[in-house]
Amino acid sequence: MSDDAPERDPLGEDARIDALERRLQAAREREEQRSRPQVQGADASYRAGSRVLAELLGGLLGGALIGWVIDRFAGTTPWGLLTMLFFGIVVAFRNIIRISNRRPDEP
Repeated sequence: MSDDAPERDPLGEDARIDALERRLQAAREREEQRSRPQVQGADASYRAGSRVLAELLGGLLGGALIGWVIDRFAGTTPWGLLTMLFFGIVVAFRNIIRISNRRPDEP
């Protein structure tokens, strides 16, 4: 026997080693996806509640502000404020209903 020739082929050329590396890579990817933090749970509920509160306050305050501005320039006190406050409430509730009808995985 000659000392120049190796007894076995290098590890990279063995088909069994290549298949094992592919299986290990697939297992790592599955484990990474499984252990990735999920959006569901308390964090998602907290964000949804914050969004509902923001929609409600935004509708009320936005409608009140626009109505007050209309009343100041048109001199229609208090009808502009009341009308726009009503529209603000309607828009806020419409947005809250849209949020509540969304599936949990949608943003």
